[in-house]
Amino acid sequence: MNFDPNKYARNTNLQLIIGGILILFIVGEGLIFFLLGPSAAVMGLLCIGAGFIPIVVIYLVFLLIDWIVKNARKE
Repeated sequence: MNFDPNKYARNTNLQLIIGGILILFIVGEGLIFFLLGPSAAVMGLLCIGAGFIPIVVIYLVFLLIDWIVKNARKE
């Protein structure tokens, strides 16, 4: 079995991102819920969701740029 460091790096980065998001939602929202109540937790979810919008847009722009560069190389 061959070791592919690029595949390992992609897998590790994905696991770290998913873990960070889960910690943010479970710990962050859990503390808000228990300390401030359910209405504050809903507001926290809305704020976290609004914070993720620019991140998703930037990621989609990077995917678009990557697609353009890959198609330009084929020509």
